Amino acid sequence: MSDALLAIAPGPYVTVQDSGRRGWRRFGVSGAGAMDIVALHLANALVGNPADTAALEFAHVGGTWEIAAESCRIAVTGGDFAMSADGVPLAAWRSHTLVRGQLLTIGGTRDAVWGYLAVAGGFDIAARLGSVATHLGSGLGGANGRRLAGGDALPLLISRAPMGPERRSAPQRHAHGPMRVVLGPQDDFFAPETVEAFLGATWRVTHRADRMGTWLEGPKLAHARGFNVVSDGLVPGCIQVPGGGQPVVLLMDCQTLGGYPKLATIVTADLPRFTQTRPGRHVTFAAVDIATAHGLYREHQTRLAELKHLLHDVPEAPARRLPSHW
Repeated sequence: MSDALLAIAPGPYVTVQDSGRRGWRRFGVSGAGAMDIVALHLANALVGNPADTAALEFAHVGGTWEIAAESCRIAVTGGDFAMSADGVPLAAWRSHTLVRGQLLTIGGTRDAVWGYLAVAGGFDIAARLGSVATHLGSGLGGANGRRLAGGDALPLLISRAPMGPERRSAPQRHAHGPMRVVLGPQDDFFAPETVEAFLGATWRVTHRADRMGTWLEGPKLAHARGFNVVSDGLVPGCIQVPGGGQPVVLLMDCQTLGGYPKLATIVTADLPRFTQTRPGRHVTFAAVDIATAHGLYREHQTRLAELKHLLHDVPEAPARRLPSHW
């Protein structure tokens, strides 16, 4: 067997993800890609990879994996996930070098939904339409377009962990406050008081969620002009309101066209924060104009570019000194 990361007992929702596909939505191909792009980029930085290198994305729990290579440097980000190697606790938000036969187990956390497991060098997986991101609905990318299962072997591009110190980062916490949205493009399908009700309400994030979208629960939003529109383009962050009046926030695996009115769209800078909001918790929304959204996007891109400056070397543990009488 070639050098690989072996899936022993993976979590129930593990896929291979990078930053997603670009330029294909007009052909009906969803972009897919990481739900929390900040966490993906940071995981890659910790192991010395380019930011867009594919990693394993998991929801709630990562499961157990075996190192089938001479050595492998790994890092887990996204939340304070419980981790261990052969039962010995490890810390998230830093790199660790494991050796052949070691079992890495990634448990849960209370502060996030999506986690990322990056390996130094990345996985030897062929790109499809310019990306290895998994899109489950179309069976495209990753491990034959599906979730990882026990017995899967993900081939590694390098067989030995790179030289150099381990790296660490302070846990990355998302900002608090309302999720910022740009209203439209079909906010005129709702009366002004309904739009104000949407912005003034507190919404519960439900368990009805996956990589395609998350349903919210709150006051019913009445449509003033019906709930069907001529199907038009969708992007992650769009907030559709179907006939039942409860909004659904579309996410990275969403379809490219849809026929429900879109009341608003979450700005790109706040989308990772929304995706990491656990079911049962609450969110609010605040409207911003296009110029403000563009400024927030530029700040978001600057933050991604500067993540590598947040890293610090982990000092080597001092050699253990034997008692003088030995």
